[in-house]
Amino acid sequence: MEWLSDPFQVSFVRQALWAGILVSFLCALAGTWVVLRGMAFLGDAVSHALLPGVAIAALLGGSVPAGAAVSAAAMALGVTALGRSPRLSQDTGIGLLFAGMLALGVIVVSHSRSFAVDLTGYLFGDVLAVRAEDLLLIGAALALAALVSLLGHRAFTALTFDPRKAHTLGLRPGAAHAAMLGLITLAVVACFHVVGTMLVFGLLVAPPAAALLWARRVPAVMLGAALIGSAATAAGLLLSWHFGTAAGATITAVAVGAFFVSALARRVIGGAA
Repeated sequence: MEWLSDPFQVSFVRQALWAGILVSFLCALAGTWVVLRGMAFLGDAVSHALLPGVAIAALLGGSVPAGAAVSAAAMALGVTALGRSPRLSQDTGIGLLFAGMLALGVIVVSHSRSFAVDLTGYLFGDVLAVRAEDLLLIGAALALAALVSLLGHRAFTALTFDPRKAHTLGLRPGAAHAAMLGLITLAVVACFHVVGTMLVFGLLVAPPAAALLWARRVPAVMLGAALIGSAATAAGLLLSWHFGTAAGATITAVAVGAFFVSALARRVIGGAA
């Protein structure tokens, strides 16, 4: 049992565990809609679209989270604007903005060699360096995401499963789509500087996808995703501690692995039935 408990006796590992649990619950709220609506590409694009805002803010000595928020907001507004064009599919608009903003970020980064370490932190984060104020920030974002999810649940559900009915019921699918984009953006911006964009994207997609194999009701999928993400965080930190691997990458690998184990179990149970 010491193999299981020893790592969590260390304060920074406990902090990382709490951060991962909060991120898991936040990503479950946003990621469920990402998976249900087939918006994984958008989640990845928003994660990487933060780069120009992060780079410019760091270059000018400003607030990196604020720069990331501006960049993410620009991405969300751009996706919404291009999505209104009848000649462009949503994926095309996302792809154009993704490539353009990523290229802009790399151009800014290339002007300063000092960004090398910062860029690594942007991609992979350092969940073991979480501070108390980081936990408060993620907690506040989680509370806001829970409020948006509660108020927008009916509109989000109608938009996901029957957009025409949403319009007929006066649920304003355009506004609901914008609010959903805002929810995804909130999750990414609130968490990237703590755990990196790779871990945010992994928890945004893998746990909800695993939970969706077993649950059909949206709240059940969200709860299952939060629990799977939290378990992946604990297991990833444990493996990282004992095998000396990168904590964020290990948590992401465990979360993705949980999906494949879940899919295999579902197939076996389905075949046996």
